[in-house]
Amino acid sequence: MMANHPHAEAEAELLDDPAPTPVVHYAEQALLGALLLVPERLKTIGPLEPEHFANTAHSALFAAMCTVSPPGPEVHRTSPVWPNQLLAAAQPQARALTAAYLHLLISVCPVDAHAPAYAQMVRSGHARRRLRQHAGFLAQAARTPGPDPAGVVLARADQLAVYIDELATTFPSHSGSMPRTSPAPKPAAEISTEAEDQERMLLATATAHPEELPRMRWLHESDFTVPAHAAVFACLTTLARRGAPVDPITLLWEAQQRGLLHKGFGPAEFFDLVSHPAGTPEHWGRKILQRALLSQAASVAARIEALTADQATSVHQLATGSRRALTAFSSTRARWHQATSDSVEKTPVPHATPSRTPSVRSPTARAGPASLTPARPGR
Repeated sequence: MMANHPHAEAEAELLDDPAPTPVVHYAEQALLGALLLVPERLKTIGPLEPEHFANTAHSALFAAMCTVSPPGPEVHRTSPVWPNQLLAAAQPQARALTAAYLHLLISVCPVDAHAPAYAQMVRSGHARRRLRQHAGFLAQAARTPGPDPAGVVLARADQLAVYIDELATTFPSHSGSMPRTSPAPKPAAEISTEAEDQERMLLATATAHPEELPRMRWLHESDFTVPAHAAVFACLTTLARRGAPVDPITLLWEAQQRGLLHKGFGPAEFFDLVSHPAGTPEHWGRKILQRALLSQAASVAARIEALTADQATSVHQLATGSRRALTAFSSTRARWHQATSDSVEKTPVPHATPSRTPSVRSPTARAGPASLTPARPGR
């Protein structure tokens, strides 16, 4: 006997183990079957919309049920008027619908009186898909920033928070409402050349102008992508808050006391890191904080997507877990608001002298520094 072709064997393995049909598909079939059997059940299923169905044909059929008036009970028992009317109304939107499939829906409905329970399952499936969609929008905004990346991310986060509140209100809590799903692994911090350069510029300008550091409490070590840069920033803030002198030498001494110097990062590398300032610390600090905001948003989206992928998690558990995922993001968001508010407060009045560079509301709109000489402290 001729041996099977490797490609044919691979196809056979795929056919033998198809992806399982989502459970909500059977709930949709049971609900539609119940409504085909007893149209009066439409009054008992609660608020439900065609878009709540995952299957396009099911959505078209339910839309027809909401628009076509059913016949009287006596006519319905003796004639297939209702199924025929529905088929005629739904087929233009779902050509795959056939009379045979309507009979299948009727046959797979266990108990038509359970239609309200089936409808609640359909609503739950839709809620899960919508939550995942909101998380996807947030992830997309965080990964593909445009002219105002922070503004878009915050708008998506607001939309997500509003939808989470709706879920918590619509779907009641129960015992064990906390999600059991393990947290998604935190995405690795983006260490790009641009991120490194921004952090180096922040450290150099803050060393040259330490008097601005007390106004930058909105920037944290955790916002940095390079651990060594975060450690040097901690040295800077410690010296500034202590009121100690700050310059490359005092900063080098503080770094030595903290054990930051090692082979590959000695005095020469340290001086190179902090000795070429350009621009202002606040400008670079907002750049770093914005990057941290986007990274935090991507982490929130990944966590929520992991929750929605666990079919054993109830909708209320999804709402609870998603709200907790937003907590850390809210902290970063508050710091971003403080950083941009500080910028707005320092915006000069229209009659200010043109030699003074105005601050702007969005850090992404500010052009990079044109001069490579250290900026003078603000008066």
